[in-house]
Amino acid sequence: MCRTSKAMLMGLLTMALAAAAPLHGQLPEPGGVASSAPNPLLDPTVKPGKILLFDLEARFAKDVAERGGAAFADWFAEDGVALNNGQSPLLGRVAIAKSANWSPKAYQLTWTPTDALMGPSGDMGYTWGHFEGRGKDANGNPVTTSGRYMTVWRKQPDGAWKVVLDAGANEPAAAGDCCKVPAGN
Repeated sequence: MCRTSKAMLMGLLTMALAAAAPLHGQLPEPGGVASSAPNPLLDPTVKPGKILLFDLEARFAKDVAERGGAAFADWFAEDGVALNNGQSPLLGRVAIAKSANWSPKAYQLTWTPTDALMGPSGDMGYTWGHFEGRGKDANGNPVTTSGRYMTVWRKQPDGAWKVVLDAGANEPAAAGDCCKVPAGN
C-alpha cells in the first residue's frame, strides 16, 4: 500500500472514530428482540445519506446470509481492505475472497449497524455496529464470536457502492450491553 493510501486510510479512520455518535439502543442487535426505542430511520429528520448507508448494510448482510463468504468478498472494491483480530490485513478483493471461503451452512455472519455517516461529497461514508459469527469448532461444538465493526463505503465510477475498508474487533458477548438504552429511557 502506498504512503498516500495509508494516509488516506488513517484520515478516514480518524474521521470515522471522531464523528461516531452512537444511537444507543435504537436498533436490535443481531438475533435480538426489537427494542421499544424508536428506529432512527423512521425519523423524518434523518439525512438521505444515512438511509442509503443503512440500506447498503441491509443488502450486504442479506447477501452474506444467503451466499456466505463469496458474497462477503463480492461487496468489496478491487482495492478494498479487511482488518480482523490477530490476522494480517487482507489487501484487495482477491485476497479477501481467498480468505472468505465459508458457506452459510457452516458459518453464519450477521451484523446490525448502530450508526452511519455520509461524507460531505456524498461519495463516501461509513457504518459501524455489532456483529456475530456462529460456527463450530474442530470437535463440532458451537462457537460464537461477537464484536464491533466499522465499514467504509465508497461510490465507484459506475455508480455502485463498494466496501473499501471493513474492520472488526472481537469482544466478550456481554459487552453488547454497553450500547442498549435501559427500558423506560
